[in-house]
Parts: sequence; structure tokens; C-alpha cells
Amino acid sequence: MSTASTRLPEGRYGRSSDERADRRLKIAGTVLGAALLALVGYFAYHYIAQTEISAQVITFESSGEAVKVHLEVHKDAGAEGYCTLRSQAADGSEVGRADFRFTGSATRIDQVVTLRTTAKGTTAELLGCHGA
Repeated sequence: MSTASTRLPEGRYGRSSDERADRRLKIAGTVLGAALLALVGYFAYHYIAQTEISAQVITFESSGEAVKVHLEVHKDAGAEGYCTLRSQAADGSEVGRADFRFTGSATRIDQVVTLRTTAKGTTAELLGCHGA
């Protein structure tokens, strides 16, 4: 006696439901992967291409009502923007914050700026620079 085969004849009934599900999963994975790659590319481009101004605090000197900050700014030629500085008191409270604008064709600006404070500031912190 022979055993009856449980396999369906090839090509007679179309694809099985498992094959259709596998195909849908592959398509969904490809679409989601492409969307994720495009999103990462978008953020990488804006992070690299839009960063036109960078700066660093070289030194600072504080008095009772102001902090003089020696700021070194690097930017693209002709780029305009501003850098935000803040100062804190010894107890950690913020005593001053200001934006300083930078324009012109120079790519390196070495400048001493004065940050007015409400009390004696013990720090001078660069919060960031942004293109205008």
C-alpha cells in the first residue's frame, strides 16, 4: 500500500498564503528601510551643511555687573549669525544671557564681548551659535 501525498500539484493553485505573506513583509521592510535611510540622510545633511558658525570661549573676566568674554568665532565667508552666551552666579543661578551677532566676510573673528549681568557672574558659557 502506498501513502497519499499531501503536497499540492505545482502551479495549479497559485502561491501559498505563506509565500504571499513573505512577499508583503519583504516589500514593507524595503519601504521602511528606504524611508529610514532618507530620514538619516536628511538630518545628516542639515547637521553638516547648515553648521556655518562655530565658536569657543578663550577666556573670561568677571566683575560685579558684567563678564568680559574673549570669543573666537569660525564661520563661512559672508555667513551671518549669532552666538548665545550666558553667565551663572556661584549658586548656579543664571545672572546674564545675551546674543552676539557676527557679520562680514572674515572667516575667523577674535573678539572680546561684554555680557551684562544682574549679579557677579562666575562663569561664561557658550550655549551655541546659529546662522541667521
